[in-house]
Amino acid sequence: MLSSDKQLIQFVVSAMVHHNIKKVVLSPGSRNAPFAIAFDAHPQIETLVVHDERCAAFIALGWVQQSKTPVALCSTSGSACLNYYPAIAEAYYRNIPLLVITSDRPSKWINHGDGQTIVQKDVFKNHVHQYLEFDEENFELNNASVELLQNFLNQLNQNWKGPIHLNTGLNEPLYGEARLKNIIFPDPTRNEPKRDFPDFHPLSDQKIMILVGQMDHNPKLETSLGILAQFSNVVVLVENTSNLKHPLFNHCIDRSLNGIDKSDKKYHPDILITLGGAIVSKRIKAFLRQIPLKIHWRVAFDFPKMDTYGQLSACISIEPEKFISALLEASLSLSTINFQGCWKAIDYLSKDKQNLFVTNPKELYDYDIFKALQKLISGPYTIHLANSSVVRYAQLFDPLDEVTYYSNRGTSGIDGSVSTAIGAALASPQSKHILICGDTSFIYDSNSLWTSPFPKNLKIILINNRGGGIFQIIEGPATSVLRSKYFEASHDKSPGKIAEGFGFKVMYSTQKDLIDSVLNEFLYHSSHQIIELTTQQDKNAQILKDFFNFINS
Repeated sequence: MLSSDKQLIQFVVSAMVHHNIKKVVLSPGSRNAPFAIAFDAHPQIETLVVHDERCAAFIALGWVQQSKTPVALCSTSGSACLNYYPAIAEAYYRNIPLLVITSDRPSKWINHGDGQTIVQKDVFKNHVHQYLEFDEENFELNNASVELLQNFLNQLNQNWKGPIHLNTGLNEPLYGEARLKNIIFPDPTRNEPKRDFPDFHPLSDQKIMILVGQMDHNPKLETSLGILAQFSNVVVLVENTSNLKHPLFNHCIDRSLNGIDKSDKKYHPDILITLGGAIVSKRIKAFLRQIPLKIHWRVAFDFPKMDTYGQLSACISIEPEKFISALLEASLSLSTINFQGCWKAIDYLSKDKQNLFVTNPKELYDYDIFKALQKLISGPYTIHLANSSVVRYAQLFDPLDEVTYYSNRGTSGIDGSVSTAIGAALASPQSKHILICGDTSFIYDSNSLWTSPFPKNLKIILINNRGGGIFQIIEGPATSVLRSKYFEASHDKSPGKIAEGFGFKVMYSTQKDLIDSVLNEFLYHSSHQIIELTTQQDKNAQILKDFFNFINS
C-alpha cells in the first residue's frame, strides 16, 4: 500500500488508525500535501475536503458530536490554522475530542521571511489539552517517539476529553510516495479515576435541586433521576439540550422562574447538584448566585474548579448516572418538605397559560415559528439550535418526544452553527436533522454551503429577523440608541439568496396565516433543504415580553 514517502507522515497516520481516528477533514493546501497523500491512500481512513478552515473545524466537531468518535483536522501552514480556533475553543468547553494537525515549515525557517509562515507552536495553548510537535529534520522513529505520540493520542480516550494539537514541520519536496511501512504501537490506555462518593447523609430532609446542563441523551440517568424526582424534597430542572424527559422534571426553566417570587424561600434549595455542561438560562444563574447554599456538588470529569454559582463545595469526578444511582442506594430519609410540588405547580400553571397565549394573526413573529414547530415536528429528529435568540426561544417549549437537541453552548458563539449541523448530518446519513438558525448566524457561516457532498438529510429553517435579534431582548442594548447600528447590525438583505448562489433552491414565506402549512410542506413533502421565514424585526422583543407577562398574570 502506497503512502507519503515521509517517515514522519507514515508514523502519524499509522498511529491514528491504531487509535481508531479514521475520519479526517482536510482543507486544500501545499504544506499538508503529504498528509493528504497518506490519508487518501489508506483504506481505513475516510476524508472530507472543506475549503474554509473555520467551516472544516466545525464540521469535524459536528461529526464527533454525532458519531462519538474522535475526528482529525488537517491544515496547511500559516494563517490557515488560525481559522480552526473558534471550533477548537467550542470543543474544549464541550469535551469534544478533536485531533488538530497543523502542517508547518521546519522550525529553522520560522520568522525568517519564508512565505505562508507564522509561529504555530502552541498557538492554541489555552484551549487544547496537549500540544506535541515533530520536525522532520530531527525526527527519529524509535521507542521514545512512539511512546511520545502514544501518550499524546491517549488523551482522546480519557474521561476529560477535548482537542489536542499536533504541529509537524515538513521539508520540501512534499508530493513523493512510497510503500507504507508497518509500525507497531501498544494498545491505547485509559486512566480510570478513583471514585470516592461523598457522604450523602447531609442531604436528608433538605431541599435538593438537581440542575442538568447540556449532554447527550442518557437513558440510565433519565431513569434514575425520574425515581429520585419522586421524593417530595427533590426538584429536577432540565433544558432541551439536557436531552432528558420525565413528567416530574421542570423542562422550561425560564418559564418556571418567571412565575415564582424569587424572594420566597420555599423555592430556595438547600442543596444544589449540577450535572452536564452549559446551562442556557441566565435567569437560573442569577437566581442561584443570590441564594446561600449549604452544599453545591458538581458532578463532572471536566473543569474541577468551575464554580458557576459561586458556592462550589466539591467537584465529583464520576459518571452522572452512577452518582445518582449511588444517591438512591444511600436510602435517605423521605422528606415532608413539598419542594418539588412548589416548583411543579408553577410549571403546570405556566404551561397551561402558554397554550392560551396568541399573537397578532396578521404578523409573523419569531415566537410563532417555534410554536408552529412544536406542533408539527414528529420524531425521531435531531434538532440543531443556533445560538443567541434561537436557543433561548426553544427553551420556552417542552422538549419533543424522540427528538435530540444540540447547540454550540461551549462558547455560545454564532460562528459554526451551520457547519456543525452539516457535520452531524454527514455522520448519520440515516437520521433526519433540522437546523434552526438566525440570519446573522447563517450569513456568518455561509461558506459551509460549499461542502460537498452536502447532506441530503438536513433541513435548514432560517429565521430572518434582519439582524441580531438577541440584542432586543437583553437589558442594556435593548434601550441603547446604538443598538441597531453597532449591536444588532440591522440589515435588509435576504440570506436565502446566498444559499441560492451555492445552488440551493430556497422556500420563502412571510405570512402568519400560512406558517403551519408552509412548514409542514417544507419538512415533510418538499425537496427544498432551506426555508427563509421573515419576521417582524421591530416587534419580536415586545411579543416575548408579552408572553412572559401573560403567563405570569
